[in-house]
Amino acid sequence: MPERHEGFGPLPLELSVAFVETGRHAVPGPLVETVAAAALLDRLDDADAVGAHLPGIASGKTVVSLCLTALGPYALDADAADTVLVVDGDTLRVGARPGLVQPSADPGRRLSRPVGGTVLAEGPAVLSAAAYAADVAALATAAQSLGLGRALLARTVEYVKQRTQFGVAIGSFQAVKHRLADAYVLVESARSAALGAAFAADEDPAALERAAAVAKSVCSEAFSAMVGETIQLHGGIAITREHDAHRYFKRAHGAGELFGAPAAHRARLAAGLGLTSR
Repeated sequence: MPERHEGFGPLPLELSVAFVETGRHAVPGPLVETVAAAALLDRLDDADAVGAHLPGIASGKTVVSLCLTALGPYALDADAADTVLVVDGDTLRVGARPGLVQPSADPGRRLSRPVGGTVLAEGPAVLSAAAYAADVAALATAAQSLGLGRALLARTVEYVKQRTQFGVAIGSFQAVKHRLADAYVLVESARSAALGAAFAADEDPAALERAAAVAKSVCSEAFSAMVGETIQLHGGIAITREHDAHRYFKRAHGAGELFGAPAAHRARLAAGLGLTSR
């Protein structure tokens, strides 16, 4: 948050560390969207738009859901938010109501199409601010994916120490050790990507665009792979609804599509970050 609204300014490294922890504990709600909305409003530098919303976000009293229609028509968890911001082309508006709430593939998140609303700002500044907000959201989502991946790795290591076959813990089997070693390398690679991106953006704000694309691509795919290993190494219990593995599986694939799928971010990088279209 900007200092003039009781914040400390842009702190991508601290932001990423915080979101690693929200991911580790699978904290629900539109947290990424609230941060992205704050980034968008700050970039607009519109006194009316900013003054009406940023102070509440800074104080923690206002939770915001954000819909960037260039990335999809839905707002996540809008029914749990105090405000819903919608960017449609070069127009920013406040949704009058969340719209019909429906389930998503991830049982911990809900979809809705915001209805109506009041226009807050229009023009090229909205497009630029929305692109910046999407990069902030991609970085935060990557950090959350890292936290989730680390939590799954820890839980899986603990499980293979307890589950036994032939009278010994399956964690003593060489094949299991190899798979967990590969999983550890995967998660550590995601850690390097997420925190390396945060360091880069902290040193040079202009690096955020590229750093966020790298982090989101690497961390989303690492989380999906890690949840696959979790299910495999937990065995039959992991494909039942009694175990939490199915929730992580759905969270992994849902988060992978948020604010740009890995393939889309790699395409952006290959194209030299021509980011006007997403």
